[in-house]
Amino acid sequence: MSYIVEMLHITKDFPGIRANDDITLQIEERSIHALLGENGAGKSTLMSILFGLYQPDSGSIRVRGKEVKISDPNVATSLGIGMVHQHFKLVHNFTVTENIILGMEPRKGPVIDIRAAEQKVEDLSKLYGLAVDPRAKIEDISVSMQQRVEILKMLYRDAEILIFDEPTAVLTPQEIHELMQIMRRLVEEGKTILLITHKLKEIKEVADTCTVLRRGKLVSTVPVADTDEQRMAEMMVGRQVSFHVDKGPAKPGDELLRIEQLNVKNVKGVLGVKNLSLSVRAGEVLGLCGIDGNGQAELVYAITGLTKVESGKIFLKDKEITNLSIKERIDLGLGHIPEDRQKYGLVLDFTLGENFIIHNYYERPFASRGILRRKAILENAQRLIREFDVRSGQGAMTPARAMSGGNQQKAIVAREIDRSPEVFVVVQPTRGLDVGAIEYIHRRIIEERDKNKAILLVSLELDEIMDVSDRIAVIYNGEIVGIVDAASTNENELGLMMSGALRKSGGASRLVHEAARA
Repeated sequence: MSYIVEMLHITKDFPGIRANDDITLQIEERSIHALLGENGAGKSTLMSILFGLYQPDSGSIRVRGKEVKISDPNVATSLGIGMVHQHFKLVHNFTVTENIILGMEPRKGPVIDIRAAEQKVEDLSKLYGLAVDPRAKIEDISVSMQQRVEILKMLYRDAEILIFDEPTAVLTPQEIHELMQIMRRLVEEGKTILLITHKLKEIKEVADTCTVLRRGKLVSTVPVADTDEQRMAEMMVGRQVSFHVDKGPAKPGDELLRIEQLNVKNVKGVLGVKNLSLSVRAGEVLGLCGIDGNGQAELVYAITGLTKVESGKIFLKDKEITNLSIKERIDLGLGHIPEDRQKYGLVLDFTLGENFIIHNYYERPFASRGILRRKAILENAQRLIREFDVRSGQGAMTPARAMSGGNQQKAIVAREIDRSPEVFVVVQPTRGLDVGAIEYIHRRIIEERDKNKAILLVSLELDEIMDVSDRIAVIYNGEIVGIVDAASTNENELGLMMSGALRKSGGASRLVHEAARA
Protein backbone atom coordinates (compact mmCIF):
# COMPACT_ATOMS: atom_id res chain seq x y z
CA MET A 1 0.00 0.00 0.00
CA SER A 2 1.34 3.48 -0.89
CA TYR A 3 1.07 6.30 1.64
CA ILE A 4 1.16 10.04 0.96
CA VAL A 5 2.68 10.72 4.43
CA GLU A 6 4.67 8.43 6.72
CA MET A 7 5.95 9.56 10.12
CA LEU A 8 8.23 6.75 11.31
CA HIS A 9 9.33 6.23 14.96
CA ILE A 10 8.91 9.90 15.89
CA THR A 11 10.09 10.91 19.37
CA LYS A 12 9.90 14.45 20.78
CA ASP A 13 10.86 15.63 24.29
CA PHE A 14 10.08 18.90 26.05
CA PRO A 15 11.41 19.88 29.51
CA GLY A 16 9.89 17.40 31.95
CA ILE A 17 7.70 15.54 29.42
CA ARG A 18 7.97 13.17 26.46
CA ALA A 19 5.25 14.45 24.10
CA ASN A 20 5.75 11.80 21.38
CA ASP A 21 7.25 8.39 22.18
CA ASP A 22 8.26 6.30 19.13
CA ILE A 23 5.08 7.04 17.12
CA THR A 24 4.57 5.69 13.60
CA LEU A 25 1.76 7.20 11.52
CA GLN A 26 0.92 6.26 7.91
CA ILE A 27 -1.64 8.25 5.91
CA GLU A 28 -3.40 7.04 2.76
CA GLU A 29 -3.90 9.51 -0.08
CA ARG A 30 -7.39 11.03 -0.57
CA SER A 31 -8.59 9.94 2.88
CA ILE A 32 -9.60 11.60 6.14
CA HIS A 33 -7.33 10.27 8.89
CA ALA A 34 -8.33 11.20 12.45
CA LEU A 35 -5.80 11.58 15.24
CA LEU A 36 -7.59 10.90 18.52
CA GLY A 37 -6.33 11.34 22.08
CA GLU A 38 -6.83 13.00 25.44
CA ASN A 39 -5.71 16.57 26.11
CA GLY A 40 -1.92 16.44 26.22
CA ALA A 41 -1.70 13.05 24.44
CA GLY A 42 0.74 14.50 21.88
CA LYS A 43 -1.58 14.98 18.88
CA SER A 44 -0.82 18.65 18.20
CA THR A 45 2.92 18.10 18.80
CA LEU A 46 3.02 15.32 16.19
CA MET A 47 1.22 17.47 13.63
CA SER A 48 3.40 20.48 14.47
CA ILE A 49 6.41 18.30 13.60
CA LEU A 50 4.81 17.45 10.24
CA PHE A 51 4.20 21.16 9.60
CA GLY A 52 7.78 22.10 10.55
CA LEU A 53 6.99 24.02 13.76
CA TYR A 54 9.01 21.50 15.82
CA GLN A 55 11.90 19.18 14.94
CA PRO A 56 11.73 15.54 16.09
CA ASP A 57 14.48 14.29 18.41
CA SER A 58 14.49 11.02 16.48
CA GLY A 59 12.57 9.37 13.65
CA SER A 60 11.97 10.23 9.99
CA ILE A 61 9.25 11.63 7.71
CA ARG A 62 8.42 10.49 4.19
CA VAL A 63 6.14 12.46 1.85
CA ARG A 64 4.99 10.70 -1.35
CA GLY A 65 7.57 7.97 -0.70
CA LYS A 66 10.54 10.31 -0.40
CA GLU A 67 12.31 11.04 2.91
CA VAL A 68 12.21 14.77 3.77
CA LYS A 69 13.50 17.11 6.47
CA ILE A 70 10.81 19.67 7.32
CA SER A 71 12.88 22.36 8.99
CA ASP A 72 10.18 25.08 9.01
CA PRO A 73 6.61 25.78 7.76
CA ASN A 74 7.93 27.15 4.44
CA VAL A 75 9.39 23.72 3.66
CA ALA A 76 6.06 22.12 4.65
CA THR A 77 4.21 24.53 2.31
CA SER A 78 6.60 23.67 -0.56
CA LEU A 79 5.77 19.97 0.04
CA GLY A 80 2.04 20.75 -0.19
CA ILE A 81 1.33 20.53 3.57
CA GLY A 82 -0.97 23.14 5.18
CA MET A 83 -2.33 23.53 8.71
CA VAL A 84 -5.42 25.18 10.22
CA HIS A 85 -4.47 25.93 13.83
CA GLN A 86 -6.86 25.69 16.78
CA HIS A 87 -6.38 29.41 17.47
CA PHE A 88 -6.50 31.19 14.11
CA LYS A 89 -3.57 33.25 12.81
CA LEU A 90 -5.43 36.17 11.19
CA VAL A 91 -4.96 39.96 11.11
CA HIS A 92 -8.37 41.28 12.17
CA ASN A 93 -8.34 44.64 10.40
CA PHE A 94 -7.23 43.10 7.08
CA THR A 95 -9.67 41.75 4.49
CA VAL A 96 -10.08 38.04 3.77
CA THR A 97 -7.91 38.33 0.64
CA GLU A 98 -5.20 40.39 2.36
CA ASN A 99 -4.88 37.66 5.02
CA ILE A 100 -4.75 34.87 2.45
CA ILE A 101 -2.01 36.42 0.29
CA LEU A 102 0.12 37.65 3.23
CA GLY A 103 3.73 36.68 2.51
CA MET A 104 3.14 35.77 -1.15
CA GLU A 105 1.47 38.87 -2.58
CA PRO A 106 0.91 38.78 -6.39
CA ARG A 107 2.30 41.88 -8.11
CA LYS A 108 1.57 43.84 -11.24
CA GLY A 109 4.78 45.79 -11.62
CA PRO A 110 5.64 47.46 -8.29
CA VAL A 111 2.10 47.25 -6.81
CA ILE A 112 0.14 44.35 -5.28
CA ASP A 113 -2.46 42.99 -7.72
CA ILE A 114 -5.28 42.74 -5.17
CA ARG A 115 -7.96 42.30 -7.88
CA ALA A 116 -6.31 39.16 -9.31
CA ALA A 117 -5.90 37.78 -5.78
CA GLU A 118 -9.57 38.46 -4.95
CA GLN A 119 -10.62 36.65 -8.13
CA LYS A 120 -8.49 33.59 -7.28
CA VAL A 121 -9.88 33.53 -3.71
CA GLU A 122 -13.43 33.77 -5.08
CA ASP A 123 -12.80 30.92 -7.55
CA LEU A 124 -11.35 28.68 -4.82
CA SER A 125 -14.23 29.53 -2.51
CA LYS A 126 -16.77 28.48 -5.16
CA LEU A 127 -14.88 25.30 -6.10
CA TYR A 128 -14.86 24.00 -2.52
CA GLY A 129 -18.26 25.38 -1.45
CA LEU A 130 -16.78 27.73 1.19
CA ALA A 131 -19.00 30.77 0.46
CA VAL A 132 -16.46 33.35 1.69
CA ASP A 133 -16.58 37.02 0.65
CA PRO A 134 -12.98 37.85 -0.39
CA ARG A 135 -13.50 41.58 0.36
CA ALA A 136 -14.95 41.23 3.89
CA LYS A 137 -12.84 42.30 6.88
CA ILE A 138 -11.91 39.52 9.34
CA GLU A 139 -13.30 41.53 12.29
CA ASP A 140 -16.73 41.58 10.61
CA ILE A 141 -17.14 37.85 9.92
CA SER A 142 -18.12 34.92 12.18
CA VAL A 143 -15.69 32.46 13.76
CA SER A 144 -16.72 29.71 11.31
CA MET A 145 -16.04 32.06 8.39
CA GLN A 146 -12.62 32.88 9.86
CA GLN A 147 -11.91 29.15 9.88
CA ARG A 148 -12.86 28.96 6.20
CA VAL A 149 -10.39 31.78 5.53
CA GLU A 150 -7.69 29.62 7.17
CA ILE A 151 -8.70 26.74 4.85
CA LEU A 152 -8.50 29.09 1.85
CA LYS A 153 -5.01 30.17 2.96
CA MET A 154 -3.90 26.54 2.54
CA LEU A 155 -5.71 26.05 -0.77
CA TYR A 156 -4.28 29.31 -2.17
CA ARG A 157 -0.81 27.88 -1.49
CA ASP A 158 -1.74 24.65 -3.36
CA ALA A 159 -1.70 22.45 -0.23
CA GLU A 160 -2.57 18.79 -0.90
CA ILE A 161 -2.21 17.52 2.68
CA LEU A 162 -4.43 19.52 5.06
CA ILE A 163 -3.99 19.35 8.86
CA PHE A 164 -7.01 20.46 10.94
CA ASP A 165 -6.18 21.03 14.64
CA GLU A 166 -9.38 20.70 16.74
CA PRO A 167 -11.39 22.44 13.98
CA THR A 168 -14.80 22.16 15.67
CA ALA A 169 -13.82 23.49 19.12
CA VAL A 170 -15.21 26.96 18.34
CA LEU A 171 -18.14 26.00 16.07
CA THR A 172 -21.88 25.56 16.59
CA PRO A 173 -23.55 22.21 15.73
CA GLN A 174 -24.79 23.67 12.42
CA GLU A 175 -21.33 25.00 11.54
CA ILE A 176 -19.75 21.63 12.42
CA HIS A 177 -22.09 19.90 9.96
CA GLU A 178 -21.12 22.41 7.25
CA LEU A 179 -17.40 21.86 7.97
CA MET A 180 -17.84 18.09 7.61
CA GLN A 181 -19.40 18.65 4.17
CA ILE A 182 -16.47 20.93 3.23
CA MET A 183 -14.00 18.22 4.30
CA ARG A 184 -15.71 15.62 2.13
CA ARG A 185 -15.66 18.05 -0.80
CA LEU A 186 -11.92 18.62 -0.29
CA VAL A 187 -11.25 14.85 -0.40
CA GLU A 188 -13.41 14.50 -3.53
CA GLU A 189 -11.20 17.17 -5.15
CA GLY A 190 -8.07 15.10 -4.36
CA LYS A 191 -6.96 16.44 -0.96
CA THR A 192 -5.82 14.35 2.03
CA ILE A 193 -6.97 15.45 5.51
CA LEU A 194 -5.40 14.87 8.91
CA LEU A 195 -8.01 15.65 11.58
CA ILE A 196 -6.84 16.23 15.18
CA THR A 197 -9.83 15.80 17.46
CA HIS A 198 -11.31 14.05 20.48
CA LYS A 199 -14.94 14.27 19.36
CA LEU A 200 -15.94 10.68 18.67
CA LYS A 201 -19.21 11.56 16.93
CA GLU A 202 -17.35 13.63 14.33
CA ILE A 203 -14.79 10.87 13.71
CA LYS A 204 -17.62 8.41 13.06
CA GLU A 205 -19.30 10.89 10.73
CA VAL A 206 -16.39 11.90 8.55
CA ALA A 207 -13.12 9.92 9.07
CA ASP A 208 -11.94 6.79 7.23
CA THR A 209 -9.15 5.79 9.62
CA CYS A 210 -8.39 6.69 13.24
CA THR A 211 -5.05 6.61 15.07
CA VAL A 212 -5.33 6.72 18.88
CA LEU A 213 -2.61 8.25 21.08
CA ARG A 214 -2.41 8.03 24.88
CA ARG A 215 0.17 9.90 26.98
CA GLY A 216 2.48 10.31 24.00
CA LYS A 217 2.36 6.68 22.85
CA LEU A 218 0.61 5.03 19.89
CA VAL A 219 -2.26 2.80 21.06
CA SER A 220 -3.70 1.61 17.74
CA THR A 221 -4.76 2.56 14.20
CA VAL A 222 -8.23 1.28 13.28
CA PRO A 223 -10.73 1.61 10.40
CA VAL A 224 -13.52 3.88 11.66
CA ALA A 225 -16.34 1.89 10.01
CA ASP A 226 -15.43 -1.19 12.11
CA THR A 227 -15.00 0.58 15.49
CA ASP A 228 -17.75 2.03 17.70
CA GLU A 229 -17.51 5.19 19.85
CA GLN A 230 -17.30 3.22 23.12
CA ARG A 231 -14.27 1.25 21.90
CA MET A 232 -12.50 4.41 20.66
CA ALA A 233 -13.16 6.12 24.01
CA GLU A 234 -11.70 3.16 25.91
CA MET A 235 -8.57 3.18 23.72
CA MET A 236 -8.20 6.92 24.28
CA VAL A 237 -8.45 7.01 28.10
CA GLY A 238 -7.48 3.41 28.96
CA ARG A 239 -10.68 2.58 30.83
CA GLN A 240 -14.44 2.33 30.35
CA VAL A 241 -16.12 5.71 29.94
CA SER A 242 -19.73 6.60 30.69
CA PHE A 243 -21.36 8.89 28.12
CA HIS A 244 -24.19 9.80 30.51
CA VAL A 245 -24.17 11.79 33.73
CA ASP A 246 -25.10 9.76 36.78
CA LYS A 247 -27.18 12.06 38.98
CA GLY A 248 -30.06 11.96 41.39
CA PRO A 249 -33.09 14.30 41.20
CA ALA A 250 -32.48 17.97 41.99
CA LYS A 251 -33.63 19.40 45.32
CA PRO A 252 -34.09 23.08 44.47
CA GLY A 253 -34.00 25.52 47.37
CA ASP A 254 -33.84 29.31 47.61
CA GLU A 255 -33.52 31.55 44.56
CA LEU A 256 -29.83 32.57 44.41
CA LEU A 257 -29.70 34.29 41.00
CA ARG A 258 -32.57 36.43 39.73
CA ILE A 259 -32.69 38.47 36.52
CA GLU A 260 -35.55 40.94 35.99
CA GLN A 261 -36.53 42.59 32.69
CA LEU A 262 -32.91 42.71 31.47
CA ASN A 263 -31.91 44.66 28.34
CA VAL A 264 -28.30 44.48 27.10
CA LYS A 265 -26.77 45.83 23.87
CA ASN A 266 -24.46 43.69 21.74
CA VAL A 267 -21.24 44.80 19.99
CA LYS A 268 -23.26 46.26 17.12
CA GLY A 269 -25.09 48.61 19.51
CA VAL A 270 -28.50 46.90 19.21
CA LEU A 271 -30.28 44.94 21.93
CA GLY A 272 -28.84 41.42 22.18
CA VAL A 273 -30.89 40.65 25.32
CA LYS A 274 -34.49 41.91 25.36
CA ASN A 275 -36.63 42.19 28.46
CA LEU A 276 -35.26 38.89 29.77
CA SER A 277 -36.28 37.45 33.14
CA LEU A 278 -34.80 34.27 34.60
CA SER A 279 -33.98 32.71 37.98
CA VAL A 280 -31.73 29.91 39.20
CA ARG A 281 -32.28 28.19 42.54
CA ALA A 282 -29.87 26.59 44.99
CA GLY A 283 -29.44 22.88 44.28
CA GLU A 284 -30.23 22.96 40.55
CA VAL A 285 -28.53 23.22 37.17
CA LEU A 286 -30.42 25.51 34.79
CA GLY A 287 -29.22 24.90 31.23
CA LEU A 288 -29.40 27.76 28.74
CA CYS A 289 -29.40 26.66 25.11
CA GLY A 290 -29.86 28.40 21.79
CA ILE A 291 -28.22 28.80 18.42
CA ASP A 292 -24.99 30.78 18.83
CA GLY A 293 -25.46 34.55 18.64
CA ASN A 294 -28.95 34.69 20.13
CA GLY A 295 -27.99 36.65 23.25
CA GLN A 296 -26.18 34.05 25.37
CA ALA A 297 -22.89 35.99 25.39
CA GLU A 298 -24.55 39.32 26.24
CA LEU A 299 -26.52 37.71 29.09
CA VAL A 300 -23.39 36.09 30.57
CA TYR A 301 -21.38 39.33 30.21
CA ALA A 302 -24.16 41.25 32.02
CA ILE A 303 -24.33 38.74 34.90
CA THR A 304 -20.56 38.63 35.35
CA GLY A 305 -19.96 42.38 34.93
CA LEU A 306 -18.13 42.26 31.59
CA THR A 307 -20.65 44.62 29.96
CA LYS A 308 -23.04 47.28 31.20
CA VAL A 309 -26.78 46.80 31.41
CA GLU A 310 -29.15 49.17 29.56
CA SER A 311 -32.05 48.47 31.91
CA GLY A 312 -33.34 45.79 34.25
CA LYS A 313 -31.86 44.27 37.41
CA ILE A 314 -29.66 41.34 38.46
CA PHE A 315 -29.80 39.95 42.01
CA LEU A 316 -27.34 37.60 43.73
CA LYS A 317 -28.81 36.16 46.95
CA ASP A 318 -31.32 39.07 47.05
CA LYS A 319 -28.54 41.69 46.75
CA GLU A 320 -28.66 43.77 43.57
CA ILE A 321 -25.39 43.46 41.65
CA THR A 322 -26.43 45.17 38.37
CA ASN A 323 -23.80 47.91 38.64
CA LEU A 324 -21.19 46.25 40.85
CA SER A 325 -17.62 45.61 39.66
CA ILE A 326 -16.43 42.14 38.62
CA LYS A 327 -14.39 41.78 41.83
CA GLU A 328 -17.36 42.78 44.01
CA ARG A 329 -19.48 40.11 42.30
CA ILE A 330 -16.76 37.48 42.82
CA ASP A 331 -16.46 38.45 46.51
CA LEU A 332 -20.24 38.05 46.89
CA GLY A 333 -20.02 34.43 45.66
CA LEU A 334 -20.23 34.51 41.85
CA GLY A 335 -18.10 32.07 39.84
CA HIS A 336 -17.54 32.13 36.09
CA ILE A 337 -16.07 29.70 33.58
CA PRO A 338 -15.84 31.95 30.49
CA GLU A 339 -16.42 30.97 26.87
CA ASP A 340 -13.16 32.56 25.68
CA ARG A 341 -10.52 30.92 27.87
CA GLN A 342 -7.64 33.02 26.52
CA LYS A 343 -9.35 36.41 26.64
CA TYR A 344 -11.27 36.15 29.93
CA GLY A 345 -10.09 32.95 31.66
CA LEU A 346 -6.31 33.18 31.96
CA VAL A 347 -3.42 35.62 32.06
CA LEU A 348 -1.37 33.84 29.40
CA ASP A 349 2.01 35.19 30.55
CA PHE A 350 1.41 34.09 34.16
CA THR A 351 2.35 30.59 35.30
CA LEU A 352 -0.26 27.90 35.89
CA GLY A 353 0.23 28.29 39.67
CA GLU A 354 -0.35 32.07 39.48
CA ASN A 355 -3.48 31.60 37.36
CA PHE A 356 -4.92 29.25 39.97
CA ILE A 357 -4.90 32.02 42.61
CA ILE A 358 -5.86 34.94 40.39
CA HIS A 359 -9.07 35.68 42.38
CA ASN A 360 -7.57 35.39 45.86
CA TYR A 361 -3.83 36.05 45.55
CA TYR A 362 -4.03 38.66 48.34
CA GLU A 363 -5.59 36.29 50.89
CA ARG A 364 -4.08 33.73 53.24
CA PRO A 365 -2.45 31.26 52.71
CA PHE A 366 -1.22 32.72 49.39
CA ALA A 367 -0.05 36.07 50.77
CA SER A 368 1.12 37.49 54.07
CA ARG A 369 1.50 41.25 54.70
CA GLY A 370 1.39 41.95 50.97
CA ILE A 371 4.04 39.38 50.02
CA LEU A 372 3.20 36.27 47.97
CA ARG A 373 3.96 32.95 49.67
CA ARG A 374 5.45 30.80 46.90
CA LYS A 375 5.33 27.53 48.84
CA ALA A 376 1.55 27.81 49.43
CA ILE A 377 0.96 28.77 45.77
CA LEU A 378 3.00 25.76 44.61
CA GLU A 379 1.20 23.32 46.94
CA ASN A 380 -2.20 24.62 45.82
CA ALA A 381 -1.19 24.22 42.16
CA GLN A 382 0.12 20.69 42.66
CA ARG A 383 -3.13 19.66 44.34
CA LEU A 384 -5.30 21.06 41.51
CA ILE A 385 -3.03 19.64 38.78
CA ARG A 386 -3.36 16.20 40.39
CA GLU A 387 -7.11 16.45 41.08
CA PHE A 388 -8.12 17.72 37.62
CA ASP A 389 -5.38 15.94 35.62
CA VAL A 390 -3.99 19.20 34.18
CA ARG A 391 -1.03 18.22 32.00
CA SER A 392 1.84 20.65 31.54
CA GLY A 393 5.56 20.19 30.93
CA GLN A 394 6.83 22.22 33.89
CA GLY A 395 3.92 21.66 36.28
CA ALA A 396 2.95 24.74 38.32
CA MET A 397 5.70 26.80 36.67
CA THR A 398 4.39 26.30 33.09
CA PRO A 399 3.38 29.59 31.41
CA ALA A 400 -0.35 29.37 30.60
CA ARG A 401 0.26 30.18 26.92
CA ALA A 402 2.57 27.13 26.59
CA MET A 403 -0.28 24.72 27.48
CA SER A 404 -2.64 22.99 25.04
CA GLY A 405 -6.13 24.48 24.68
CA GLY A 406 -7.72 21.54 26.49
CA ASN A 407 -5.36 21.85 29.45
CA GLN A 408 -5.94 25.62 29.61
CA GLN A 409 -9.65 24.78 29.88
CA LYS A 410 -9.03 22.21 32.63
CA ALA A 411 -7.01 24.81 34.58
CA ILE A 412 -9.90 27.33 34.52
CA VAL A 413 -12.45 24.66 35.49
CA ALA A 414 -10.16 23.50 38.33
CA ARG A 415 -9.73 27.04 39.70
CA GLU A 416 -13.43 27.92 39.56
CA ILE A 417 -14.83 24.64 40.89
CA ASP A 418 -12.24 24.62 43.69
CA ARG A 419 -13.50 28.04 44.82
CA SER A 420 -17.00 26.48 45.07
CA PRO A 421 -18.94 29.74 44.55
CA GLU A 422 -22.59 29.89 45.57
CA VAL A 423 -23.73 30.94 42.08
CA PHE A 424 -21.85 29.48 39.18
CA VAL A 425 -22.10 30.73 35.56
CA VAL A 426 -20.57 27.93 33.50
CA VAL A 427 -20.10 28.61 29.78
CA GLN A 428 -18.98 25.83 27.43
CA PRO A 429 -17.13 24.06 30.29
CA THR A 430 -16.07 21.07 28.18
CA ARG A 431 -15.19 22.85 24.92
CA GLY A 432 -12.08 21.21 23.52
CA LEU A 433 -11.98 18.45 26.17
CA ASP A 434 -11.78 14.67 25.66
CA VAL A 435 -14.44 12.21 26.83
CA GLY A 436 -12.60 11.31 30.05
CA ALA A 437 -12.24 14.96 31.08
CA ILE A 438 -15.86 15.70 30.07
CA GLU A 439 -17.10 12.84 32.26
CA TYR A 440 -15.08 14.14 35.24
CA ILE A 441 -16.16 17.79 34.86
CA HIS A 442 -19.83 16.88 34.49
CA ARG A 443 -19.55 14.85 37.70
CA ARG A 444 -17.95 17.81 39.51
CA ILE A 445 -20.71 20.17 38.32
CA ILE A 446 -23.34 17.78 39.73
CA GLU A 447 -21.36 17.58 43.00
CA GLU A 448 -21.53 21.40 43.24
CA ARG A 449 -25.28 21.26 42.60
CA ASP A 450 -25.62 18.69 45.39
CA LYS A 451 -23.78 21.10 47.74
CA ASN A 452 -26.75 23.44 47.23
CA LYS A 453 -25.07 25.72 44.69
CA ALA A 454 -27.01 27.43 41.88
CA ILE A 455 -25.53 26.68 38.45
CA LEU A 456 -26.35 28.39 35.15
CA LEU A 457 -24.92 26.15 32.40
CA VAL A 458 -24.59 27.79 28.96
CA SER A 459 -23.61 25.40 26.18
CA LEU A 460 -23.98 24.89 22.44
CA GLU A 461 -23.76 21.11 22.96
CA LEU A 462 -27.35 19.84 23.20
CA ASP A 463 -26.17 16.49 24.60
CA GLU A 464 -24.42 18.32 27.43
CA ILE A 465 -27.42 20.58 28.15
CA MET A 466 -29.85 17.63 28.26
CA ASP A 467 -27.53 15.40 30.30
CA VAL A 468 -26.38 17.83 33.00
CA SER A 469 -29.35 20.23 33.40
CA ASP A 470 -32.38 19.84 35.63
CA ARG A 471 -34.34 22.58 33.82
CA ILE A 472 -33.59 24.01 30.37
CA ALA A 473 -34.27 27.61 29.31
CA VAL A 474 -34.19 28.25 25.56
CA ILE A 475 -33.05 31.64 24.26
CA TYR A 476 -34.01 32.93 20.81
CA ASN A 477 -33.33 36.43 19.48
CA GLY A 478 -32.43 37.68 22.98
CA GLU A 479 -35.62 36.37 24.64
CA ILE A 480 -36.44 33.28 26.70
CA VAL A 481 -38.98 31.40 24.55
CA GLY A 482 -39.60 28.66 27.09
CA ILE A 483 -38.36 26.71 30.11
CA VAL A 484 -38.75 22.91 30.16
CA ASP A 485 -37.78 20.01 32.44
CA ALA A 486 -34.69 18.27 31.09
CA ALA A 487 -36.15 14.84 31.87
CA SER A 488 -39.29 15.40 29.79
CA THR A 489 -37.99 17.21 26.69
CA ASN A 490 -36.17 16.01 23.58
CA GLU A 491 -33.84 17.36 20.88
CA ASN A 492 -36.74 17.93 18.49
CA GLU A 493 -38.67 20.15 20.92
CA LEU A 494 -35.52 22.08 21.89
CA GLY A 495 -34.59 22.48 18.22
CA LEU A 496 -38.00 23.99 17.41
CA MET A 497 -37.68 26.41 20.32
CA MET A 498 -34.09 27.31 19.39
CA SER A 499 -35.24 28.23 15.87
CA GLY A 500 -38.10 30.37 17.23
CA ALA A 501 -40.78 28.07 15.81
CA LEU A 502 -42.12 26.99 19.23
CA ARG A 503 -42.81 28.95 22.42
CA LYS A 504 -43.68 27.49 25.82
CA SER A 505 -45.12 29.44 28.72
CA GLY A 506 -46.79 28.16 31.87
CA GLY A 507 -46.59 24.60 30.59
CA ALA A 508 -48.54 25.42 27.38
CA SER A 509 -46.90 25.10 23.95
CA ARG A 510 -47.55 27.39 20.99
CA LEU A 511 -46.22 26.78 17.50
CA VAL A 512 -45.31 30.06 15.84
CA HIS A 513 -46.51 30.12 12.23
CA GLU A 514 -43.68 30.91 9.81
CA ALA A 515 -45.71 33.52 7.94
CA ALA A 516 -46.63 35.27 11.17
CA ARG A 517 -42.96 35.49 12.17
CA ALA A 518 -41.71 36.65 8.77
